[in-house]
Amino acid sequence: MSGHSKWASIKHKKGAADAKKGALYTKIIKEITMAARNGGGNPDMNPSLRTAMVKAKEANMPSDNVKNAIKRGTGELPGVVYETINYEAYGPGGVAIMIEALTDNKNRTTAELRNILSKKGGNMAGAGSVAWMFTKKGYIVVDKAAVAEDALMDVALEAGAEDIKSQEKSYEVYTAPGDFEKVKAALQEKGITFQSAEVTMLPSSTIKVVGSEAKQLLNLIEALEEQDDAQEVYANFDIPDEIIEQMAASG
Repeated sequence: MSGHSKWASIKHKKGAADAKKGALYTKIIKEITMAARNGGGNPDMNPSLRTAMVKAKEANMPSDNVKNAIKRGTGELPGVVYETINYEAYGPGGVAIMIEALTDNKNRTTAELRNILSKKGGNMAGAGSVAWMFTKKGYIVVDKAAVAEDALMDVALEAGAEDIKSQEKSYEVYTAPGDFEKVKAALQEKGITFQSAEVTMLPSSTIKVVGSEAKQLLNLIEALEEQDDAQEVYANFDIPDEIIEQMAASG
């Protein structure tokens, strides 16, 4: 999982730059609207809305934007009706890719994603082709310099974490989706900082990709993530850290 960990951390750091372009705001507003539509406008009773509001806060989104997105979701304000669509694909090296999209125009979104995949060495796959490889989990990456492993285990497991894995420079904390906010809050309460924290889809196994194929794959993943309707992109790659860091530096 080292590739996933490194890429998640870099994406987290790049969030501020994305927000300046407005792309991140647009995606978060969609997520808030859908969460409010599906589970109501009270974040205390709606974990999905609560998570989306945390993303908005981390991106320094104005509170009025958040309030209006919630009101559009609950019907208090008129707004666009979005639907959730999951796409499955393969990338360079046979890497499995899942794309979660929120769209008001399925045909447009499908055509744009198919075009990105075609131009950058991937292809769309049939429903069920890769979804079985992924499981929804809470996923928190903690730098090893931030805390001793024993101390992290005491706090995280007590709060309900399922597992903790040690990588070269970081720890990975895994939770059930419903326990994610509780574990995250417990770490924050103890002053344990983390590089990234999200409810994500984690693969049951990974594919090692190196060299030019790895760069081509990361270019594809980044292009998919930048597509307006793509909320999340998941993939089962394992790419050496130095390649990911080079790509981040060049981007």
